[in-house]
Amino acid sequence: MSSNSDASDILDEILEDTKKPTSTPEPTSTPEPTSTPEPETKSSKKPFSPEQKPTRKLILVGVKPLVTYVNSTLTQLSTLPTVTIKARGQRITQAVDVSQFIMKRMHSIGYRISDVRISSDALESRDGKTRNVSTIEIDISK
Repeated sequence: MSSNSDASDILDEILEDTKKPTSTPEPTSTPEPTSTPEPETKSSKKPFSPEQKPTRKLILVGVKPLVTYVNSTLTQLSTLPTVTIKARGQRITQAVDVSQFIMKRMHSIGYRISDVRISSDALESRDGKTRNVSTIEIDISK
């Protein structure tokens, strides 16, 4: 019974503490907010560890130089079994160039194109019209 009464005493103290800031408009209770949120934020955030580093299986080809996408793909392939190179519209040729660069220059490592998917996406243009844009996805694996 004493533990139950201790718990009710603690609960009463907490309820009194939460009522104090609303009854007195003065910011005299600054130690309470700093002591309460800090443990919550510390417990909710986990420290970064390399084992939990998110890996990305998709390389989106854009306006950067070709070598940037080749390096990014090779970096991902060093840790992942398969990486997808994706591009749409006029960048499809650049995605094909990236995959061919890896295939021809790194053939001794054993990379291969495991799958190629082509499709089209319906996008709304700046003038409000819906247009179909071609897309390609190239899977490269070891």
